[in-house]
Amino acid sequence: MGRFVYWMNVSLDLRIEQVPGDNGGGEWLRIGEELHREFNARARALAGMVQGRVIYETMEEFWPRAREDASLPDFMREYGEIWTSAPKVLVSRTRSRADHDTRVIGGDDAIEQLARLKAETDGTLGVGGATIATQLLRAGLLDELLLFTHPAILGSGRPLFDDMDRQIDLDLIEQRSFPDGVTMHHYAIRQTSPW
Repeated sequence: MGRFVYWMNVSLDLRIEQVPGDNGGGEWLRIGEELHREFNARARALAGMVQGRVIYETMEEFWPRAREDASLPDFMREYGEIWTSAPKVLVSRTRSRADHDTRVIGGDDAIEQLARLKAETDGTLGVGGATIATQLLRAGLLDELLLFTHPAILGSGRPLFDDMDRQIDLDLIEQRSFPDGVTMHHYAIRQTSPW
């Protein structure tokens, strides 16, 4: 059985975007070479990626072209190759097809389809997108959080999760510091029973 790991860059106040349309980007992020190489190593080790539509379309717009863009550093071209060739699942109600080794699922049974995917997978499935991560958490399917915290307080914007109506307890698995004040915290979700 696989594990769902929600992997996200966050501010100190657990925001993933400052203004609508940032879609996981923004000037507040401090992603240097060492941190990017960490992303590459972790992404390469994934059995697959599960992404909501907004995150997927943001990635789809940039990373396939990045792998052949000689103006970019090698570690960014490498991530472009990793993302493009990795098996992916796009969770969307509005799209029915996608390229780059991507399967599209949607509809009212999307969480049930993701539960089957988890049961059939050997390894880690990286999760991108607050909406899908919240749904997986509420269904008791999210196993871990991998947060890269950037030294910024945004004050407003998209939170890491949608509103919750109960406390979720975590256990710290690992932590690490990177240049520019970025810290990684990897947590196991202690309770994964459905709401």
